[in-house]
Amino acid sequence: MKKIEAVIRKSKFEDVKQALDEVGIEWFSYWDITGLGKSTEEQVVRGQVFRSGYIQRRMISIILRDVNLEKTVKAILESARTGETGDGKIFVYDIEETYRIRTGESGPSALYNT
Repeated sequence: MKKIEAVIRKSKFEDVKQALDEVGIEWFSYWDITGLGKSTEEQVVRGQVFRSGYIQRRMISIILRDVNLEKTVKAILESARTGETGDGKIFVYDIEETYRIRTGESGPSALYNT
């Protein structure tokens, strides 16, 4: 099992959500985040100057089976990309074990309803 954490532009969230749905990812967690990185550029949006370090971001967290990893990462990469500095990052972690609290199931079968 794997865990994906993706930091994306908040403005691309709906595109990413749709792309995840299309590859069969129906459940994930997300929250708004702030952070600061080294690579910042000034951008002019509707006449206002913004530094890319201050772009609104959203963190997405997904736990999935190994077989779904490649298509999920590809969906995020393609749907979150604008080509500008500050598009975000994707992190992939190994998950040792998963438990469903309600039933006590463990392993990959605990991730989704059968």
